[in-house]
Amino acid sequence: MIKAILFDFGQTLVNSADGFKQAEKQAQAWIKTDLFGDEQGRRQESAFMDVYRRIRKDFHNRSIFSRPAMWAKVFHHFNHTADPVRLEKKESRYWETVKAYTRPFPETLPVLQQLAESYPLALITNTQGQKQTGTHRIALFPEIERFFKTIIVAGESGIPAKPDKTPFLSGVKELGVEPDQAVYVGDDWRIDIQGSQAAGLHPVWLKHHRVHRNWPKVDSIVPVITGLAQLPEHINALNGKSTSV
Repeated sequence: MIKAILFDFGQTLVNSADGFKQAEKQAQAWIKTDLFGDEQGRRQESAFMDVYRRIRKDFHNRSIFSRPAMWAKVFHHFNHTADPVRLEKKESRYWETVKAYTRPFPETLPVLQQLAESYPLALITNTQGQKQTGTHRIALFPEIERFFKTIIVAGESGIPAKPDKTPFLSGVKELGVEPDQAVYVGDDWRIDIQGSQAAGLHPVWLKHHRVHRNWPKVDSIVPVITGLAQLPEHINALNGKSTSV
């Protein structure tokens, strides 16, 4: 019996795809210019991007979300030492860009309103990797925050980042339910789906139709939805109901 629902934030409740795309382009441009200058940077474009993407993927796979740390690694690869102060300033600009382009999905608020009438809700999102706590962009959306009994920013305040089991187990404990009585909805296969499944929750994989990316091809029976409006039906199925939530 499902008694609680937990959510990821980015690309689950809000669409930050355009923000990350713009922020990444800006970061790649200034790093490449700092390393090579304009003219040589154009000649080094392919080699630079190969290194940048490889390092970014490695950091993501290890759940290390600090942009300055990742960028410093790129500089180090090309035998340069990055200025820490400059990295922090660029990090602030990076997140300002992401925030400026972040919008809730159209169905987010109605679905949260509907579900909150029957279930306690929690939000479990990973840190943005900034030194200061309390800087997560969820704070920009009080209309979303108000639906959640608890909000956990994993990777801050001594809580390990997802896919570690700890934030998921902390979330269900805060809601007063057992892991197998909770659904977790997220977009990232490794961090959200495998992480919540390992913690004993029922994962629902959101491959939102408004988010265009190469989703990993996996052999799994995990339920897949392409929009939050489909979520109540999946919860009803888990609870053996045929009526709406």
